[in-house]
Amino acid sequence: MPLGTLDRTPPPFFKQGPSALSKLMVFSAVALFLMVADTRFHIARPLRAVVATVLYPIQWVAMRPVLAARYGAGYFESLRGAQASEEAARRKLVLQSERANQVEQLALENERLRKLLDLRARIFTSGVAAEVLYDAADPYSRKIIIDKGVAQGVAAGSPVIDESGVLGQVTRVYPLMSEVTLVIDREQAIPVLNTRTGARSVAYGDPAAHSGSLELRFMAANADVQTGDLLTTSGVDGVYPPGLPVAKVQKVERRADAGFARIACSPEARVEGARHVMVLAPVTALALPRPAAEDPAAPAKKGGRK
Repeated sequence: MPLGTLDRTPPPFFKQGPSALSKLMVFSAVALFLMVADTRFHIARPLRAVVATVLYPIQWVAMRPVLAARYGAGYFESLRGAQASEEAARRKLVLQSERANQVEQLALENERLRKLLDLRARIFTSGVAAEVLYDAADPYSRKIIIDKGVAQGVAAGSPVIDESGVLGQVTRVYPLMSEVTLVIDREQAIPVLNTRTGARSVAYGDPAAHSGSLELRFMAANADVQTGDLLTTSGVDGVYPPGLPVAKVQKVERRADAGFARIACSPEARVEGARHVMVLAPVTALALPRPAAEDPAAPAKKGGRK
């Protein structure tokens, strides 16, 4: 029998019904119909709710290892952060305790020396607690707005501090709020004292926009300034009380072709995230009045017994 005349169709026993292409077209049409019907009439919502309810215990059990690993990593990370914060707080507490132990003795010595030299007592300024409302809208300045104003006794020119140091100065006062110019503003200047050497200078806000630092200007190239020196208020301007922390020297650049050194400082106060501040009264407002000058035209009194 020639090969071309053989019947290659399978016998009826192996026939499986419709072809695979027909099944694909039918099931695709049914799936498309169900998607459209579910979008318009939400017919599958009860079915999804039942399936989700049945599968929830299985999902809960399957997610336990993942959540345990995630919570464990977060726990150890937060534990390390808490330990680091505790260590920093302990170091700061030890330093403050050491200073506090010396305050009483230093205050007694200071009082005796002032009595010996017949100097007037140091002025202690009063303060008003305030909260930062928001940053000023001007993008070319570094200013904040606080919730205390004329009604609370805040005056223009009052120094503003936080828990770490000098934050700025009140430059504009409203009835219920005030504008504070930060020490890092390009137009702000504050007289400072180097606690290591006792040298006085003036710290200016860095002119670079949003630099967040200060600079000491007009310091000789051979000036005794080192990285890490603490700068405090000198009190010679009559605005800031002396001894308030202002900044630390961050970088010192000395050039042979320049007569002045370039000194960058980082502020001690939290100029980027201050929340609660203290507004102090200017030193000039608490200073003793100057004695009245004698009139040179007045005739001098003649002493003697009549």
